[in-house]
Amino acid sequence: MKRLLVVAHAPSPNTLRLREVTCRATCHPDIGNVDIVVLAPLEAGPEDVRQADAILLGTTENLGYMSGALKDFFDRSYYPLLDHTQGLPCALYIRAGHDGTGTMRAVESIVSGLRWRWVQPPLILKGAWQDDFVDQVETLSQAMAAGLDAGIL
Repeated sequence: MKRLLVVAHAPSPNTLRLREVTCRATCHPDIGNVDIVVLAPLEAGPEDVRQADAILLGTTENLGYMSGALKDFFDRSYYPLLDHTQGLPCALYIRAGHDGTGTMRAVESIVSGLRWRWVQPPLILKGAWQDDFVDQVETLSQAMAAGLDAGIL
């Protein structure tokens, strides 16, 4: 069984919907060998990442940067993971009220230092809330789960 770890900050009902929809990724009938673990950043740590075969990060854009909770996760996890998770497949979604580029650059910098491997460019959900954001995160989650299940991630 492969494990997809989702570490996503969800301070509002809408961002909670985004985090919750990641669980549907493994419900697709074609995906059978993937377990999904969904944690808030303050609950996740290096051991959770070490047990994962891929990671999906989710954050809000806060003053042009990632959420403090996701930053805390990286602060606690960076050095314990540095030489132990190279090549880990990863993806990111950002719930951005503005353009999300500062948030994206910050996370990309940390992921680059960890030498994780992007499976697709970051998904930036910009501007006012749109119900389509839920579908986009579900598609991203399903693609990661399907990639793990097929052995291509």
